[in-house]
Amino acid sequence: MRVLLTGHQGYLGTVMAPVLTAAGHEVVGLDAGLFADCVLGPTPADPPGQRVDLRDVTAEHVAGVDAVIHLAALSNDPLGSLAPELTYDINHHASVRLARLARDAGVTRFLYASTCSVYGAAGGDELVAEDAPLRPVTPYAESKVRVEDDLHALADDDFTPVYMRNATAFGHSPRLRADIVLNNLVGHALLSGEVLVLSDGTPWRPLVHAADIARAFTAALTAPREAVHDRAFNIGSEVNNVTVAEIAEQVAEAVSGAKVRITGENGADPRSYRVDFARFRAAIPGFDCEWTVKRGALELAEAYQKFGLTKKDFEQRFTRLAVLRAASDAGAVDDTLRWRR
Repeated sequence: MRVLLTGHQGYLGTVMAPVLTAAGHEVVGLDAGLFADCVLGPTPADPPGQRVDLRDVTAEHVAGVDAVIHLAALSNDPLGSLAPELTYDINHHASVRLARLARDAGVTRFLYASTCSVYGAAGGDELVAEDAPLRPVTPYAESKVRVEDDLHALADDDFTPVYMRNATAFGHSPRLRADIVLNNLVGHALLSGEVLVLSDGTPWRPLVHAADIARAFTAALTAPREAVHDRAFNIGSEVNNVTVAEIAEQVAEAVSGAKVRITGENGADPRSYRVDFARFRAAIPGFDCEWTVKRGALELAEAYQKFGLTKKDFEQRFTRLAVLRAASDAGAVDDTLRWRR
């Protein structure tokens, strides 16, 4: 298939593009390029692509494409809370506009990168499945819910949207993010000798490796239509449903000499949920995640040491909010986060 991969120069896209190519697909990219320089270690060659803001996509960008994998977004809660209007403009409105253009251009499959954060303050001891109530507690998660609703309205006999609700990603990517929980805790442990947890450590988090996300999307791309059409799937593994405190202990085991310190200064996080991932395994026989949290912590520690992670880069170049603030302060982007020409 000829696949348009939005966000191909991002944390997940940089891992996913080679997986898609290895599966025999022709990949073309589309990315605003805001985080293209957030590199740690050798980076594989990007697929052919265009530097385009998601809000400026035209019919030309989806012409001749068989499928779209849509990863591009303002990608975490701090960004969304800083500028919720931009989160909705980019993550919601521009995403739905892209889907409409894709459907009108004859694209048959649209894989949307949603999130398990849509379950928000799920609470309780039961595993959360795809038919559970959605309780987003941030603009980022709310934008994902809105897109899923609007894509459902676009689904028809010729256009198959699929809602891939990824657990919280972890693992090394050549375009690193340090502002997601496992990546952050490993970096802090290596640079300070301390695994610092600012919450009380009790919230549950479902985690999934970037490579397993790439494998899941690749599998969904060619799955029988009846197995995936207009359906939501949690992407991850039950073995990676862990508390923040348990994540911290895994990091301490991976980073020699590191000690766990749980301060609780931020109190109890309202986002706490354990997730059921059985539906995707049933739809895609033979699929299961390969990475555990422990293995991912070891991988990150090795990569950080091998490629010389520094405190400055950890706090600035690999933290999304810091990157955008620096670009804004330098006048490289305007108030809408578009590049100045």
